[in-house]
Amino acid sequence: MKAKLTVTIALVAAVCAILAPAAVPASNAPKVALTSLESGVLQQLNAIRAKHGLHLLRLNAKLTEAATQHSEEMGNDGYFEHSSHDGTAFWKRIDRWYGSQGFGYWSVGENLLWSSPQVDPSHAMQLWMNSPEHRANILAPRWREIGVSAVHLQAAPGDYRGLEVTIVTTDFGVRR
Repeated sequence: MKAKLTVTIALVAAVCAILAPAAVPASNAPKVALTSLESGVLQQLNAIRAKHGLHLLRLNAKLTEAATQHSEEMGNDGYFEHSSHDGTAFWKRIDRWYGSQGFGYWSVGENLLWSSPQVDPSHAMQLWMNSPEHRANILAPRWREIGVSAVHLQAAPGDYRGLEVTIVTTDFGVRR
């Protein structure tokens, strides 16, 4: 009876580990506090990946910092593109936070969107999945980690024409 109980407990623990949310960072990783929009984007993105038999993405604090910096910069400086305002390529910008040094393999990708005035996680996923380039990033088997940022501005300049906007950036990464 004791052996049966031990097997049952081990099985329950294994199922709980498999079903644990992918957004929870490893205990030794820096903690990341996500907004409900950011958390919803991550959950829905991982649900899509699970449906396609892909690895779930782990939230990475450094990728989240890179995504947040870019969302804020785009909103404050009034532009919308992967390159930084100074023209720096997106992968070089991400490398400042999610470094490539010391790794034999390093790769990053990025999805962006903006909506006025807001967007919810389902609509963000719908927009991305309807775009071949964004869909390819979401379904790329190589990604293992992600940073998620959603920034809301009451009146964004430039490309946003003074509108109230929400800008979402997801930075995908893998390094080993």
